[in-house]
Amino acid sequence: MADGRRIILGVELVKRTFGEKLFDGLNVTILLLLSACILIPLLHVLAGSLSSSYALTHSMVKIWPVELNFKNYEMVLQNPLFWNSLKITVIVVLIGTTINLALTSVSAYPLSKPDLRGRKIIMLFILFTMIFNAPIIPTYLVVKSLGMMNTIWSLIIPTGISAFNLILCITFFRNLPSELFDSAKVDGLSEYGMVWRIAVPLSMPIMVTLLLFYAVGHWNNYYMPLLYVTDMDLRTLQLYLYSLIAQNNTNDAMAGSGGMDLVNISPQGLQMATVVTATIPIAIVYPFLQRHFIKGALLGSVKG
Repeated sequence: MADGRRIILGVELVKRTFGEKLFDGLNVTILLLLSACILIPLLHVLAGSLSSSYALTHSMVKIWPVELNFKNYEMVLQNPLFWNSLKITVIVVLIGTTINLALTSVSAYPLSKPDLRGRKIIMLFILFTMIFNAPIIPTYLVVKSLGMMNTIWSLIIPTGISAFNLILCITFFRNLPSELFDSAKVDGLSEYGMVWRIAVPLSMPIMVTLLLFYAVGHWNNYYMPLLYVTDMDLRTLQLYLYSLIAQNNTNDAMAGSGGMDLVNISPQGLQMATVVTATIPIAIVYPFLQRHFIKGALLGSVKG
């Protein structure tokens, strides 16, 4: 047609201009470059964890394993210190995420109501905490005075609610049909009943999004264990990785090696294998939650 439009099978198609094609091409190029910047280091670590000690010490490994070797993973999986730190991390993630979701839900529901008295002032305080974080020393003194040092509660209670996640949940609750809550009030349902029987069941996309945010935050948290945990039996996985990589302490990584042949095992290979092993759980869970995660993040950001 004269105006650049065509009709195929009853559907009108608009011919894309050169500028639109150029814009899409630039976007694809930038995204491919970003993907390469993310994937290449991951592939290098994975390849290094599967390579021999000779290949690693002579810098022969790029993004493909050289002299395929699984000894590093055998060493990691036979190490009781690794399994203990993994157990502590899983406990913190399960308990912490449950508390996070419960506190965020019951806090977001009343703040999503426009007629709540003092709502604007409360929201200002919440935004204030996003801009100005609590200082380290006062927070440390509070945790110590509450007797939470060297307990898993020191890794959970101080991060009970994230201001950003709370705002996402408030926005999502605000978009729920008010007629549902009005009819529930007529039926005599309490406010807590409306939270757990109406708001939360209808908010699975944002709940899955918050679950992923909180779970990944607990899983990757290394700074708080570094401050509040000195008991070796309560080390989290990230603190174990810190001692292994930053402090170059491979003695812990070789604990429980027994009579294993250490010829094809190097400290660098052990570090890489531990990093890969610690990344696998989140990498496995994310694809199953991706659909809900994207939907919840988009809907939770509308009308913010």
